[in-house]
Amino acid sequence: MAFPTAVNNQITDSVSQVNTKVLGDTPAVATGNFMMATSQAQTNAALPQRFSRTPVARGVNMLYSIDTATTAVGTSRIFR
Repeated sequence: MAFPTAVNNQITDSVSQVNTKVLGDTPAVATGNFMMATSQAQTNAALPQRFSRTPVARGVNMLYSIDTATTAVGTSRIFR
């Protein structure tokens, strides 16, 4: 330290070391986050190509394509 302070030197040294460690770890953490985001994006891009060909996907698409207005009318007639 360049000048004396009212705080114990051991405390200021400890805080300085922790700050240095955090700054040293930052590039590695940022790179890891970037790699995880890239991996997730690639997985999301590849998933529809594989999933769209399966029979389960076709069934789910068929269920989602049912006209909801027709379903609502039919349901209301059942519960009258």
